[in-house]
Amino acid sequence: MNALPKFSNLDTKTIKPALEEKLDADRKFIDGLLQQKNYSWENLIQPLEDMDVQLSNYWSVISHMNSVVNTDDLRKAYDSCLPLLTEYATEMGLNKDLYQAYETIAHSDEFDKLNKIQQKVITNALRDFKLAGVALEGEDKKQYQAIQLKLSELTNKYEQNVMDSTDAWSKLVTDESILKGIPDLAKQGFKQNAEQKGADQQNRGWLIKLDFPSYYAVITYADDRELRKEIYTAYCTRASNKGPHDKKFDNTTLMFEILKLRDEESKLLKFKHFGEYSLATKMAKESKTVLNFLNELAEKTRPLAIEEWKTLKTFAEKQLDITDFSAWDVAYASEKLKLHEHNFSQEELRPYFEVNHVIEGLFQIVQKLYGINIVQNTDKIDTWHQDVTYYEIFDQDKQKIAAFYLDLYARSKKRGGAWMDECRTRHKNSKQELQLPIAYLTCNFTAPLKNKPSLLTHDEVVTLFHEFGHGLHHMLTKVDIAGVAGINGVAWDAVEFPSQFMENWCWHKASLNLIACHYQTKEPMPETLFNKLIASKNFQTGMQMLRQIEFALFDFRIHKEFDGEDKIQEILNDVRQKIAVVPSPSFNRFQHSFSHIFAGGYAAGYYSYKWAEVLASDAFSLFEKTNIFDPVLGQRFRQCILEKGGSEEPLDLFVQFQGREPSVDALLKESGII
Repeated sequence: MNALPKFSNLDTKTIKPALEEKLDADRKFIDGLLQQKNYSWENLIQPLEDMDVQLSNYWSVISHMNSVVNTDDLRKAYDSCLPLLTEYATEMGLNKDLYQAYETIAHSDEFDKLNKIQQKVITNALRDFKLAGVALEGEDKKQYQAIQLKLSELTNKYEQNVMDSTDAWSKLVTDESILKGIPDLAKQGFKQNAEQKGADQQNRGWLIKLDFPSYYAVITYADDRELRKEIYTAYCTRASNKGPHDKKFDNTTLMFEILKLRDEESKLLKFKHFGEYSLATKMAKESKTVLNFLNELAEKTRPLAIEEWKTLKTFAEKQLDITDFSAWDVAYASEKLKLHEHNFSQEELRPYFEVNHVIEGLFQIVQKLYGINIVQNTDKIDTWHQDVTYYEIFDQDKQKIAAFYLDLYARSKKRGGAWMDECRTRHKNSKQELQLPIAYLTCNFTAPLKNKPSLLTHDEVVTLFHEFGHGLHHMLTKVDIAGVAGINGVAWDAVEFPSQFMENWCWHKASLNLIACHYQTKEPMPETLFNKLIASKNFQTGMQMLRQIEFALFDFRIHKEFDGEDKIQEILNDVRQKIAVVPSPSFNRFQHSFSHIFAGGYAAGYYSYKWAEVLASDAFSLFEKTNIFDPVLGQRFRQCILEKGGSEEPLDLFVQFQGREPSVDALLKESGII
């Protein structure tokens, strides 16, 4: 039941046949279950949950490998399977007999005898059947099936284009003076890139790639303005018809087609637009709720952001002699301004955030909060890359309760960004065998160089804590039914709550003492440096807040206002005109690599980050009033939020923890806006 996947034994030739066999067997199994006369939890829903877990266990490995070691053969196998899975999922959602079987149980006397978790599984299933088009007939049903297949194909292609466009660009620099200002650590990475590129380039220069650590180093620190402009242009035009990229990776048409199909899908299901359809499974139930939330946040934030922008422009003109201030100057000038105002740079912190020490400190923090112990399993655990490590989580009674794989470093053929995904979900089957949860925790940090460990920026530490918060939500669940265990069944605008909550421990002296010490001297972070970090916490917080609101409004509006015409750029321009204070050049095509909404689960839901940030700030305010390591509060958060998964409504769980509904004030205070 708890056997680990064999990643190295994955044979791409057998993936599709094995999946076909599994799906055919599942169809026959369901048909057999539906032949019964009297339906119950034991004879229908439990077997279906068991069946779904087995399918998830098989596919999660392939899906994950496709994201982290994207070989041509694996991509081909993955692409060939997507239509099969989409067809199967659509077929199940449209299965009226299965829907009616669930309804029979929901309206039977047995339903009242089921526990709340079982009832939630059934209630969610009935809702999802309706959202999956179970009421559709005839041509509408055929159209819906075709839409699902096409959407699966297009969103997958969108993500591939982003990955391929990112991987395809590089710049070889042979004159070191061009790299002036860039930290030595980043330059060493560029040198290593050049050496790995091929023998003909060894010792000939520095190869800059378009992965985020490389982009960040150049755009933030390079004194050479033309180099900054070049990498900015390449980065913000990925997968588009602008910039230096191969137009075969252009996502322009794909984006329009995705929006068009989503709109058709929502109209078939009697929703006014896809935004309304998206909210059917979220905490915010109406479009006006989302728009009012974002606009109110923008209104309160914009005055501060305007002042920050004026300060930055004035500084750039007077101190840096940049009179035609442009997008590729923003990060560079901001770093210089931070250094000027706070005598502080992210690079100063790197020596204090050696990755292994940060991880050890993170484990100590969650041990203090939740009473868990995390131990690396150093046996020969099969993984997909030599850099991947495997850890197990034990409760206070020394019982193993979960595990996770940690894949931290950027590399070619690996999707950008950071994420948590499910390898295994907690589930107790009909034989009362318990499958423990296992997570994939993935980041894209700078890999260790020769004879030098990986040193993180504070921003990267925050990212690690964020993803680990997601991991805790998945791994500390005590729900034994996979459909609502961990992050499953959680309203999407509450999914980011535990992750953003976890970020708070990156900003307090007591917790920083556990994660920060100099990698060579082992000395703790000096008080002066800590004070600079805290003083800089809300540096340009208004501009950063508006940037997230800009993305969220753009996302929601393109889905809400779709009218059959391609107005993506037009709506983005309008949002920027009303919200943004930092102008974007006309060639900027950030939307072409906005995978969260065009290839991920955040379509008409990107606002979730700010929504959940309100929950996180409000919840953490309790710890600030007492003790950030308060074990009583920690256990309460674990029991009310982390252990419950999707078994109860997130607002009810928040009230159980906090004693009242959330308030936006904590976020505004924490951000220095009020």
